[in-house]
Amino acid sequence: MNVKESSNFILHAKSNEFYWEGDGQLSIKTFSNGKALYKTDRGFFAVEENRYLLLNEGPYTIGIEEKQDVESFCMFFGDGFAEEVFRTMDTSTNDLLTDPYKKAEPLYFFERTYEMSPSLAGQINTLKRHHKQLDANWHEEQFHRIIQILISEQLTTVREVESIQALRKSTRVELYQRVTTAHEYIRAFFTEPLQLADIAKVSYLSPNHLLRTYAQVFGLTPHQHISALRIEKAKKLLANFDLNMTDIAFEIGFLNSVSFSKMFKQHMGMSPLHYRKKVILDKKYD
Repeated sequence: MNVKESSNFILHAKSNEFYWEGDGQLSIKTFSNGKALYKTDRGFFAVEENRYLLLNEGPYTIGIEEKQDVESFCMFFGDGFAEEVFRTMDTSTNDLLTDPYKKAEPLYFFERTYEMSPSLAGQINTLKRHHKQLDANWHEEQFHRIIQILISEQLTTVREVESIQALRKSTRVELYQRVTTAHEYIRAFFTEPLQLADIAKVSYLSPNHLLRTYAQVFGLTPHQHISALRIEKAKKLLANFDLNMTDIAFEIGFLNSVSFSKMFKQHMGMSPLHYRKKVILDKKYD
């Protein structure tokens, strides 16, 4: 894959095992029925259903290792495409008419995983359903719509950056990038026995500095984020009646079912067993 590829294109595939390493262009990665793990020079990114990974051009690796086939749908944007679209969104009509072919300034996106918004999900699903049937002009229009949504949604990220307490903009941007490195590391490895010192080391911040900034940006501490992710995964696993409590405890990073049950009850107000019974009743009367 060529970093300076001039065209937009799609990669749509299914696999339960996959590995690739190389240079890629500006792109968004989406997956269903499983997850993929990416690594760039900024850290690790786990991409699951209902989220997408936004990467600038540059080197990365991807790995998929699941029991079932994972469906990937990734969109790659040609060199200069995002910049030109942004210029038409950010420049006055008069200036666009005066100099319609002026070279756009380089555009940088914040690399991280994002929750899929309804507008982006709808646009991607439309492209996913029809990309093999319709013509090149239709494809190009979809890419324009998708990059416009991505650029607009970056404004939310800019507001998160501005919420960080630092005088200089460059300092706020650097802090945000480091704390999101920690955030993505937690998302990728929350089932492992993560320690605050390890997370801080990955983000090149002191533990105390990480705690303060993390809570500022995300509204919760790293420990609270780990617990929330574990609870969400536990709820999904509890719906699989073939798994016992020990299996589930190991799957989400606990050494025994007692610790798991204590944590689950603390957050959910009921034991895992009680929650499973509730799931059974809900299915029975659904």
